[in-house]
Amino acid sequence: MRWEEGRTLVEELIEHDELERVTADRNSAKELLKAAGRHLSSAGAIRDTDPEGAYSMAYDAARKACAALLEAQGLRATSNGGHVAVKGAIMAQFSNLSGGAVVKSFDRLRRRRNDIEYPDGDSRIDPDEVDEAIARSGAIVDFADRLVNELPVF
Repeated sequence: MRWEEGRTLVEELIEHDELERVTADRNSAKELLKAAGRHLSSAGAIRDTDPEGAYSMAYDAARKACAALLEAQGLRATSNGGHVAVKGAIMAQFSNLSGGAVVKSFDRLRRRRNDIEYPDGDSRIDPDEVDEAIARSGAIVDFADRLVNELPVF
C-alpha cells in the first residue's frame, strides 16, 4: 500500500476544515524533527523526577514528527482538527507503508497524554511507562526522518 491511498481521508479532513493546505516546507519539517529529537532527550533526562512531564514531552516529539510529515506535503492541522486530524492523516497515509506500523502507536500516546493533561482519576505515570513512550515516539521520529524528503506535495 502506498501513501497516496490515504488521499481520500485527507481530502475529507481539508473539506471539513480540520486540515489546511499550506506551502510545503521541507526545511520547516526538518526543524520540527530536530525539535522532536530534543524533546526525546529532555524526556529521558526528567523521567525520574517528572514522569508526567517526560511523557508529555515524548508525546510532543511524536506529534511534531507527524506534523513534519504533513508540513513536507503542504498540509497542517487547523484548530478544528488539532491532534486528532494529525492522527487521521498520518494513519491513513503511512500506517501501511514499510516501517509505517510505528505510527499506529501515535494515537495510544495521544490518548495517554490526554489522561495526564485532563485527569479523571489516577493519572500517575511511572518511569517505565515513560521509557516505553520514548521508544515509541523515537520510532515515529525515525520513520518521519526517513520519509520526509521523499514526500510529494499533496
